[in-house]
Amino acid sequence: MRIYTVGGAVRDALLGLPENDRDHVVVGSAPEEMLEKGFRPVGKDFPVFLHPETQEEYALARTERKSGHGYKGFVFHSAPDVSLEDDLARRDLTINAIARAEDGTLIDPFNGIADLKARVLRHVGPAFVEDPVRILRVARFAARFPSFSVAPETLALMRRIVENGEIDHLVAERAWQEIARGLMTERPSRMIAVLRECGALKRLIPEIDALFGVPQRLDYHPEVDTGIHVLMALDCAARHVRALPVRFAVLLHDLGKGLTPQDDLPRHPGHEERGVPLVKAVCARLKPPSVCRDLALLVARHHGDIRRGGDLRAGTIVKILERTDAFRRPERFDRLIEACDSDYHGRLGWEDKPIPDPDLFQRALVAARTVDAGEIARNCRFPEKIAEQIHSARSLAVAQMLKG
Repeated sequence: MRIYTVGGAVRDALLGLPENDRDHVVVGSAPEEMLEKGFRPVGKDFPVFLHPETQEEYALARTERKSGHGYKGFVFHSAPDVSLEDDLARRDLTINAIARAEDGTLIDPFNGIADLKARVLRHVGPAFVEDPVRILRVARFAARFPSFSVAPETLALMRRIVENGEIDHLVAERAWQEIARGLMTERPSRMIAVLRECGALKRLIPEIDALFGVPQRLDYHPEVDTGIHVLMALDCAARHVRALPVRFAVLLHDLGKGLTPQDDLPRHPGHEERGVPLVKAVCARLKPPSVCRDLALLVARHHGDIRRGGDLRAGTIVKILERTDAFRRPERFDRLIEACDSDYHGRLGWEDKPIPDPDLFQRALVAARTVDAGEIARNCRFPEKIAEQIHSARSLAVAQMLKG
């Protein structure tokens, strides 16, 4: 039995980054021996075991053969005669196909160390085209390591995966997993840019692809179309280390602009309402967690209202607070404001531009919550009037707050 540390832990150590989630490959062993040594089996499709003390994953060296479409369309073979190089050959990128022996020796059969030094994302071999998830993984790594370029030959294989229809067999859960991880990187815009460059964005999230080339309001900046604006807003959310639901909502906030009638360009009146069914369609395909879906819908519908907050009357502000369920879900409302902040600053020259009265809605919420809704309900003679009276009282409280 020979044990090697493989994959991301080795790559990150060579880049001077912390080693997280260490994975190991075991060569020259069999399941029976692993069980005898106290390892606990967890793999369903191939032999993976947890170390009895560290709980780190140890997988028996294996090869894979394409047997169908998509991520699950593979037959795996694991046996004591499978070599370390055989196992590394099935991996996606050369920088992820480096192994480290227990004595610290590096095994690098596909020149991953050279690609690390050259800052290049390059596929290991021609079998790269067999798994459509690898398109998303390359795009995610491009976002995590923004100084790395994608090798032209790798980009060509990514285009082939799209053109041969293999991309259409992506499982929603795996697609979301990779997209979510990419959104949480240093520069998530690169993930979207790489997906667009290879043609995958048009197949995976055509609603976003449709935004490129759609003009923005000229007073924002004539060089920034809607697609570029969305990417800038997304990177703004990353710079402020915002949570995944906020970043996902920012990614989808302007989908309605892709359906703006030609005569309404470049101002996009009504794009918020048009965007809501598009966000629902994207979420139906990707199946994100409900916390991400719900915030994305709120941001798509209300980001224009939030941006125009300074021009709104007290009653309208209270309606927005009520429609977004801010009284019961103040934490989610804070995330809505964060997404709108990213939208505002996602324009050339606006990165550091102050937002007029940035805490208007939070102050309005504080003022409106001073109203005792329960007391109004108890004293109202006509039950059908309760909601109206509560709204009026809240609007009065906000109006007084606005007067200072």
